[in-house]
This record gives sequence, structure tokens and C-alpha cells, in this order.
Amino acid sequence: MNNNFDKMISSASSALEHLFKITADDKILILTDSYTSTVAETFRQALVRWGCVVENYEIKNNDRPLAEIPSELEKMLPGKTIVLNIIKAFPEEIAFRIKWIFKVKENKLAKLGHMPGINEEMMLNSVNVDFAEMKSTAGKIINVLSGSSRLHITTDKGTDLMLGVEGRIFIEDIGVKPGEDCNLPCGEVYCAPLETEANGVIIFDASIGDIGLLKHPLKVYVSKGRITKFESEDNELAKRINELQNVDNDAMVIGELGIGVNPGARITGNMLEDEKALGTAHIAFGNNADFPGGGNNHSMIHRDYLFFKPTIEAHYSDETSRTLMKNGKFVFKS
Repeated sequence: MNNNFDKMISSASSALEHLFKITADDKILILTDSYTSTVAETFRQALVRWGCVVENYEIKNNDRPLAEIPSELEKMLPGKTIVLNIIKAFPEEIAFRIKWIFKVKENKLAKLGHMPGINEEMMLNSVNVDFAEMKSTAGKIINVLSGSSRLHITTDKGTDLMLGVEGRIFIEDIGVKPGEDCNLPCGEVYCAPLETEANGVIIFDASIGDIGLLKHPLKVYVSKGRITKFESEDNELAKRINELQNVDNDAMVIGELGIGVNPGARITGNMLEDEKALGTAHIAFGNNADFPGGGNNHSMIHRDYLFFKPTIEAHYSDETSRTLMKNGKFVFKS
């Protein structure tokens, strides 16, 4: 146990160094709870070794699920240069988490590490990775996707989706600047597609945020960016997803395309890690208003849907095209 704890401290320290460019001058706020206290403690100990001033705010179990930002938490925010959200992911708290993200990023000064659902296994695997290698892979992906106007995404399971992305920026999450946020584990390239230019069908066969691993695929029909129908052999799944997703007008509108680049990420049913796994892509429906370079979806929720082995072709305005992925494998042509 002690050996693993030391390894987690090492992983935390490496993430702080490579992603946050930590210095002894940084002032840290850790948001945590009883479920993630061990992970929070590894970050706290790593930060102390860097010489940082650290404050903790623990969400009490009898206060869950949170709907609003606690006043005492908000009072601790001024002057902080790094905020780490190390908490259990309650689906009922999505609206709270979105409000808190916007509050942290409001002054454009703090770096935010967002980790809803992080656990000790992630610290030993998908946080314990070569960040420079991931950043290199992400750069190659962005090189292919930059300047594209449409993406055609297919899978052998039946996915056939056309996404409009003209004018939208593709970014990676392997590092964070003041006023920005990243997940831990990190490891994706993502963008906010044009909200009215997604058409086709997607077969999600891996996992769904707040649902977990899928026993049966979920088929989602999309027209002009909006979900028109859910279908599955699992009728309860389709019913549950419809209840979870259909909470406001923008919740049924496309919000994100993401592509995983983390070689240490596993598919476990925890979307924080699942969406970073190599060989996968994910589509989110709902909020993308905080995405750099565009995003006009102001839903109160953002839910990710993951699928395996995509083929992704980038099409450009000059009528040329390039293949980024083939059956889940990256294809980087010179």
C-alpha cells in the first residue's frame, strides 16, 4: 500500500510539473471529498514538496448532491493560481461542476485541474504516463484536423456521421495555461463542432457518462446537430438516457468531438479515463460554451458517449481529404 502511495505521489508530482508548470510561488485550492481523500492527499503531499501553500475544501457527504457553489468554497478562491477538483462524480452535480468551472476561470488567472471520478488506479496508470509523447501525438492529430471543414466518422458497427467543423479550433488538453482547465487523467484532442451541422447515426458501444460500461450498444440519430432518436436492444438504457439527456433545449445538441491519445487509459466505465483511451472517440451532447475557439451550446449538462475503433476522414474546403484514423489506429501521412 505504501509503495503504491509513493507511486501516486510521484505521478501527481509529474503531472503538476509537466501540465501545470508548478512553482513554489503557486497558491493551491484542492476541492475534495471523503471518496477521493487518498488521491487528494497524494497531490497535497506532492505540492508541499514543491513548497506550495495548499488549502483544502472537503464537500461533506450530507451536503451531496450540490446544486450551487458553497459560499465558503467561493471565499477561498481569490488569489489561488491552481485549483484541483478531486471529487466523486455524482451525475446530479453536473450543473454544479459547470458553475464551479466557470467561476474558477472567471478571472483568467487560475489553472484548473478537473478530476471528477478520479481514483487510485488512474493515478497508477493513466496519470503515470509520458506527457511529452502524448503531446507529440496530439500535435500530429491537430496538424491533420486544422483547417478541415467536415469530418466523416464511420465504424464497422454502423456509425456514419458527418460533422461540420469549419472555423472551429482543435485543441489538446496536455497542459494548462492560466484561465484554462484540463482533466486528469488527460489525453485527448477535442473541438466544439458546429452545433447545426452534425448529421447521421452513431453507434456507441463502449461507455456513457453517468451510465458506465455498455452491455448493449446505443444507436443515436442526429439531424442538424440535434438528437432525434435513441435506440437500443436494452430498452431500459434508451429510456434512462432519454431521461438523463433531455433536461433542456441545448442538452440534445452536439457539444464535442474528442479523440483519445493516452496509452495508459483503460476502459472501465469511468468516463474521466475512458474518453482518453487510445483507439476511441467520443461525442458529447450539451454544454461547450467554455471551449476555446467556439462553442455556442449553453446547456446545463455535458455528457460524453464513447465508441471504439473509429475511422475519421478530414475533408477540406479545397475538396481534398486526409485520413486521420482507420479502425481506431492513427494514420499520419507525410
